[in-house]
Amino acid sequence: MSDESHQNLTIKDLTDRDENVYCCRKNGDNPINCWLKGIKLHVADLQVKVIPTTDGQTVALICSSSCPLTEEPAVYIWYQNREVLYQDWSPWYQQLVSSEEAVRYSCAIKGYEDLRAPEVSVDSVTRSCFKVTYAKGTMCSNKQTSEEEPCSITYPTEVHVERTFGAEPGWITLKCNTNCPLTDSETSYRWYKGGYLYENIKRQQATVPRSSNETFSCAVKGIEDLHSAEVCLDDPNCWSINHVSRRICALEGSSVNISSEYSNPNNKKPKSKLWFKIKRSVKEYVQEQIKAEGGVKYHDNMKNQHILTISNLKKDDSAEYTFILQDDKRWKRSDSPGVTLVVTGLKVELSPSAVVTEDQRVTLTCSTSCPLTDNTNYIWFFNSRPLTPTENHNKHLVLDPVSSQHAGSYACAVRSHNNISSHVKTLTVQSKRGQWTPAAAAGVCAALLVIIPLSVFCWIRKKRTSGQPPTNETSVHMEQLNPGPVFEDVSAPPTDQNDLVYSRVLFLRTTQILSTAESTSLRTTQILSTAESGHIQIQNRIRCTTLL
Repeated sequence: MSDESHQNLTIKDLTDRDENVYCCRKNGDNPINCWLKGIKLHVADLQVKVIPTTDGQTVALICSSSCPLTEEPAVYIWYQNREVLYQDWSPWYQQLVSSEEAVRYSCAIKGYEDLRAPEVSVDSVTRSCFKVTYAKGTMCSNKQTSEEEPCSITYPTEVHVERTFGAEPGWITLKCNTNCPLTDSETSYRWYKGGYLYENIKRQQATVPRSSNETFSCAVKGIEDLHSAEVCLDDPNCWSINHVSRRICALEGSSVNISSEYSNPNNKKPKSKLWFKIKRSVKEYVQEQIKAEGGVKYHDNMKNQHILTISNLKKDDSAEYTFILQDDKRWKRSDSPGVTLVVTGLKVELSPSAVVTEDQRVTLTCSTSCPLTDNTNYIWFFNSRPLTPTENHNKHLVLDPVSSQHAGSYACAVRSHNNISSHVKTLTVQSKRGQWTPAAAAGVCAALLVIIPLSVFCWIRKKRTSGQPPTNETSVHMEQLNPGPVFEDVSAPPTDQNDLVYSRVLFLRTTQILSTAESTSLRTTQILSTAESGHIQIQNRIRCTTLL
């Protein structure tokens, strides 16, 4: 406990046993008043939730806690086989995952890396079932007595409620059916009545009063995000509302359609239909009506369906969206959570880094904060020019082996009506031997080619001024240099066998450039001092070659 003015209680190394109601009171205070004002402590564990997609081949991963955290997580860290993959503000794993038993995923919240979620591997994915293996954790509590041992669970990709009128009058039997024949007989279920957990029933069947005007839905424990559609019983005043997609990932600048379906036993038409935007956090709950204006449109020309379209999406549009309708007596909303929209930008990530050495393998990824669909068409740009179709078929661009020709700026885009693009990222490729770049080595060669003819010219001037004119006219013929990473030939044809010859300079290592330059200077001096006729000719060629 802290000092008397601030009665704070600190509990370290929290466990499930610490989950309770805490209150602070002075001696003599009524304990009942204390408990009424107490603070309920929930102890959360971090889990990688696996959610099936509609394509029947992949799943989505979400870093989730069992209850809302008091501190809003600023950054999530994702791991693959215990190695850090990336960090991002979104709890979604940035791409859809297919089955691969050898790959294990985990996540953590920055600042709490030691409280990492148990590892998860996706063993198989079909259109009806998917199987995952947890290294340990509460997900295994229904499969075995110990949570410290690994367990494998097969989940369905779809659930729905089936109604059966029982033998007893006034009662209806509800069954939570799945499309997966491999579902374990020990699978636990969750039933919801009016959006709230119903009597903590874990069985596949539930018997409820026929006269109830509430909606009912169900889910399989462990994948509560995969909710069944809401169903009404026999009450004519029962409205049901179901959102078509529970989670949507969309790009900044694009458009999105958010759909909701509704029904009424008597097929009544609602008086009014609205969409609301909800921002949830630990400290506040903000609900804002979405008006059909500007880039927002309502589509209400379909029977029992309503679509909200938002154009030119911004990151601030990331929120939960829920549909509400009004009948003769009241407003009605879905009992289950609405549609979670995550708006993401594009960015280029380079692995292992943005500065690499020749012959390494470099992977460029067109990264997002949530997984786009697998049929997304990506475009890659190198120095502002699109790459050929054979090199840009997906979100990964692999350079193996990388060379100096690959150095430059890269960007990626998603092919759409306006080709949404990322910012530019620069890849630097260093020489495999030493730190000198080809440009720097070429500069040294160019300097030498200027200094050598200049030395020859100065020696001729000196001979003339000393009263010893040469018998023949001195000439230095140099062919024009062609631009490129390697200097081309500089030569003149031989005229006499007695002419002095300056042989070529060949640089085999970048680290030998300076020493070779010194020897070049000495040899030039020697040639000039031994010249008898004063006629100097540079034969063959002078070539600066950098072998990196």
